[in-house]
Amino acid sequence: MTLEQLRVFAAVAERLHMTQAARALNMTQSAASAAVAALETRHGVRLFDRVGRSLKLTEAGGVFLPEAQSVLARADAAALALDDLAGLRRGAIALAASQTVANYWLPARMAAFAASHPRIALKLTVGNTAQVAQAVLDGAADLGFIEGEAASPRLAPSRIGSDRISIYVAPTHPLAESALAGAPLELADLMDLTWARREPGSGTRSEFDRALAARGVDTASLRVALELSSNEAVLEAAASGDLAAAVSDLAARSFVAAGRLQRLRFDLPERHLQMVTPRERTRSPAVAAFMARAQER
Repeated sequence: MTLEQLRVFAAVAERLHMTQAARALNMTQSAASAAVAALETRHGVRLFDRVGRSLKLTEAGGVFLPEAQSVLARADAAALALDDLAGLRRGAIALAASQTVANYWLPARMAAFAASHPRIALKLTVGNTAQVAQAVLDGAADLGFIEGEAASPRLAPSRIGSDRISIYVAPTHPLAESALAGAPLELADLMDLTWARREPGSGTRSEFDRALAARGVDTASLRVALELSSNEAVLEAAASGDLAAAVSDLAARSFVAAGRLQRLRFDLPERHLQMVTPRERTRSPAVAAFMARAQER
């Protein structure tokens, strides 16, 4: 039994006329007759009786008609749902983002997309860079947003913005005054600092480690007092005592504006904010639309 056979049967049953049904379906009368005959033969039941030049539903045909109409209605609803999804009239996107991107870059883009596509549901999960990459690989997220580079060759990265890691201390820290005077921080000074750091797997931590390794500094030799799992916790720890923190300029902006942190002069390379997608997974129209919005400058 095919949907085409059901459509022909329903059209004939509603009109009780083969020629009129065929015309309504834009097919030949012989094709319509063949479809009904195939249905009857397949199931060993007669659906119509011919009375003169007219057709009449048999008892079996009368019982079968509402069932066929129900199936056709559900098929039409399914087709409409696909049309809605393709036309961005409904759908859902699962996003995963590392903390810096999730807190300081992504919300404005999500709000703009939601305003343009109010029936597309957006769900955001926040983790560190390693967790975000794994969520995309596992299929738990359609799109991932990270700092730095994608660790897996199965992920396709696209640059969406930039940021920089800097070293911050409280204004009362001994090095804050020299920073205000324009004195740069030396590599040897890093070893004298006591640090609050992000956890392993964090993009912020990985980028800082790579930048120092390029200058011959092993960050394992740094004196670390606290290891914390969020930018806000690291910033708060640095602002509240004599600890140094290497964090995103985006994340530290509000602390600097409030006079709670001072940026030390120590040049670190710019880092990329990346959108990552699985290379081998088909993107829905909704996901493709969000990607386009995220890549707008």
